Amino acid sequence: MPIKPSTAKEHVHSFKRDLTGIAVFVAVIWAIFIVDRFLPLEQLGLVPRSLKGLIGIVTIVFLHADLGHIMANTVPLVVTLCLLAGSRANSIDIVVYISVIAGVLLWLFGRDALHIGASVLVFGLIGFLVCAGFFEKRLLSALIAIGVAITYGSTLFFGVLPIQRGVSWEGHLFGAIAGGLIAYYIAGDLERGTGEGTRI
Repeated sequence: MPIKPSTAKEHVHSFKRDLTGIAVFVAVIWAIFIVDRFLPLEQLGLVPRSLKGLIGIVTIVFLHADLGHIMANTVPLVVTLCLLAGSRANSIDIVVYISVIAGVLLWLFGRDALHIGASVLVFGLIGFLVCAGFFEKRLLSALIAIGVAITYGSTLFFGVLPIQRGVSWEGHLFGAIAGGLIAYYIAGDLERGTGEGTRI
């Protein structure tokens, strides 16, 4: 799972590209939400240990139950994606890996229910940013981690506990675990000096 580093010059261009990508990504999520008001797209969510629910590993991030659900996820999603874009991480790779790993874990170990929502990715990005700052011991990484911890620390803590009715707490938990695993993998590459990791 090589994640290539970026040079300072490449990072400037990728940051601008990532901001455009964030706008498109969020717009697609909202467009799907609007279409879902007329078509039963919500049924394409993730259902653990179900062959039909396997597609949810890909679709879970794009599906939301109602307006309150999607609005609650949009702001933290944009914030965490912008923090990721502001780092030197390969944003697209990080988002894909977190989504897939979290989705697979949720499909294997989640409750027998329909799981939907971008919060899986949000918690994955929070987990990644915090763990990357801890593992890499770099000033920029540490500052990002501190900012995320202050802003979303309580959200991360309570979001992974089974105390909120109707909330996929295990999706949040597996998202955070996936983010931490990716951060650990990247930090390990940097420590070994393979050049395949990416500094943030």
